[in-house]
Amino acid sequence: MKGLRSFLVLLVIAAGLGGYLYYDSKREPSNPNKLEKVFPNLQSDKIDKVTVKSDKGEATTVQKQGAGWQLTQPVASGADESELSGITSNLASMEVQRVVDDQPGDLKQYGLDPAHVEVTFASAGKDHKVLLGQKTPTGSDIYAKLPDKPRVFLVPSYLDTTFNKSTFDLRDKTILKIDREKTDRLEIQTPDHTLKLAKQGSDWKIASPVEARADFGAIEGILGRLNSAPMKSIAATDVTDPTDKRLKDYGLDKPDITVHVGAGSSQAGLAIGKAAAEGTVYAKDLSRPMVFTVEKALADELKKSPDDFRVKDLFDARSFNTTRLDITYKGQTLAFAKDKDTWKQVAPANKLVDSAKMDSLLTALTGARATTFADKATATGLDSPELTVAVKYEDGQKQEKVSFARKGADVFARREGDASAAKIDASQLDAIEKALDALK
Repeated sequence: MKGLRSFLVLLVIAAGLGGYLYYDSKREPSNPNKLEKVFPNLQSDKIDKVTVKSDKGEATTVQKQGAGWQLTQPVASGADESELSGITSNLASMEVQRVVDDQPGDLKQYGLDPAHVEVTFASAGKDHKVLLGQKTPTGSDIYAKLPDKPRVFLVPSYLDTTFNKSTFDLRDKTILKIDREKTDRLEIQTPDHTLKLAKQGSDWKIASPVEARADFGAIEGILGRLNSAPMKSIAATDVTDPTDKRLKDYGLDKPDITVHVGAGSSQAGLAIGKAAAEGTVYAKDLSRPMVFTVEKALADELKKSPDDFRVKDLFDARSFNTTRLDITYKGQTLAFAKDKDTWKQVAPANKLVDSAKMDSLLTALTGARATTFADKATATGLDSPELTVAVKYEDGQKQEKVSFARKGADVFARREGDASAAKIDASQLDAIEKALDALK
């Protein structure tokens, strides 16, 4: 009987212990290494106003307006959205690495009297502030404190770069406001030429100084640079009079480069002047009174010749999507057609074609590229071409025709419909003719 009583007691204890262990396993595990947030429960998207006082003493206030940010002090301007995103997200995630002094007697030893950087912000109708001091001797952290609490603590040193921002850092530094999706024309004027481009459907065309196909990637690259290249500095903010003498100082009375970007009925313009500080040039958005500097590399890119914006490939077709070839060569006309995965000669006789040899011909044809372009006065020999190739591709939905000719040691080619000829490397025509002879 005594043994049964002991067994029942042990059973009750075991059941209780099992229940505790089950309950404990369902609880959120504690993390003794979890760091304290400087601003608990702060959400970055709830911050609607930020004032930064930099180490130079410059105070800048930025306020959320709608979905974006606007600079309100010391000037009214658009704000750099990426900079504000970095500030607000780091305010919300900032953690206390370690408390170094609960009751500091002298804040100067931490660079907190006065503070190196101050960040004040508003969220949910309440104002908050954090003070940043100097870096620790190892440079891995920064001393920090809240103005309403005595303790000094450490935060990561990278936050100095995040929060220590000037007014220029926080303002919108876009040089030209354009809508790339709607842009349908581009004009670049330089001392050497005026390049005019127009978008037709999804393709870009050169309208002047020659009518030709434009390199889509090159044009989109220029538009991307104009849309994303930042100002490097601001030289003046009040140049409103076209007779302002300062324009001559900046080389903007007679710009070296003028760019016009059109989108429907709207148009944006940029003028680029003389050299400024090392590696930069003066520039001005034609719709704003501001003169600023941009990287010289942008000016160099805009100064490229019209030929640099032309498509260099003679054929748009590629070996994998070509379905028919009609070739005039050495007084003979040959025709080849693709039936599923098999190529056949269909004129002047019907016969199967060696697939490897056809691949060699298609690769040579579709790989032909212009090295330069000839003007209309250049003798090209294309009035009597030695080779003409008509190509159908994309299931016969598209077609193009290119003629080739030799003039002395030079080789020229012209697409049907193009106003001027392309000069190609002689080895390219040699490769095409060699592949064609092997196929015959």
